[in-house]
Amino acid sequence: MTKWLQSGLRRDICIAVAGLDDPTGRAVKREVEKKYEETVRPKTFVGAMNALVDDGFLDREPDGIHERYALTPAGRERLDEQFAWTRDRVA
Repeated sequence: MTKWLQSGLRRDICIAVAGLDDPTGRAVKREVEKKYEETVRPKTFVGAMNALVDDGFLDREPDGIHERYALTPAGRERLDEQFAWTRDRVA
């Protein structure tokens, strides 16, 4: 497995995107904050989202005043690899 995430926040954003139906950035942020039980600084969150888009792990599509996100095939593949790696070590 190649290195694909530089932070747990990026990993958790990908997990949130995978688990939500056609989410906006705001919905993803709420989901991550619910998991963390604390607020994620907007600048930190936007930087992580932009990095995931720039690296090809998330697609971003404008939808009116919102942007919607989806995992790319590369993002899904890396997320699956992450879960397999974790499962092999925890099981």
